[in-house]
Amino acid sequence: MNLRIGVLALQGDFAEHIRAFAELDCQAVPVKRAAEVRECDALVIPGGESTTIGKLCQRFGLDETIVELSERGTPIWGTCAGMILLAKEIEGSDQWRLGLMDITVQRNAFGRQVDSFEADLTIEGVTGGPVRAVFIRAPFVTEVGSDAQVLARFEDKIVMVRQGNLLASAFHPELTDDIRVHEYFLNMFDSK
Repeated sequence: MNLRIGVLALQGDFAEHIRAFAELDCQAVPVKRAAEVRECDALVIPGGESTTIGKLCQRFGLDETIVELSERGTPIWGTCAGMILLAKEIEGSDQWRLGLMDITVQRNAFGRQVDSFEADLTIEGVTGGPVRAVFIRAPFVTEVGSDAQVLARFEDKIVMVRQGNLLASAFHPELTDDIRVHEYFLNMFDSK
């Protein structure tokens, strides 16, 4: 697949996403500037600290560029902090966000850093058995609007959703050797 996948490289675990896409023979590049983001066929907003990533998005004018990409139908995937930034609402917080997905999230919903864990998830649209998911100070979705589709749950908590060209996961698939969630994201091009 001859796609240019931009991975927002302001803060967080962008290098791991780049590695995963390389295994799928995709050109994945770190992006920090609006002009670089505009050149991408898809964008990943990685995990990290959502407040910091949000402030840097605003400072560098990336917020408007990402919204433009979304409006054009460009696939955008947010993992962990990226999920928070894509959400329309964040419970108990007025922090800046892109507000592109019709979901409400709760930050640090599974607890603090010491409460991080791994679990096997069944993800709708991902074949081959459960996916190992790494949760680090992860959010989860508390409300889903009519346009968003739930793809995975951990126990009774929603941890992965899709809304058209937008994908959000509360966990970090890039921290495992399983690249099937990255492959799912690439397959979103076929359903555009």
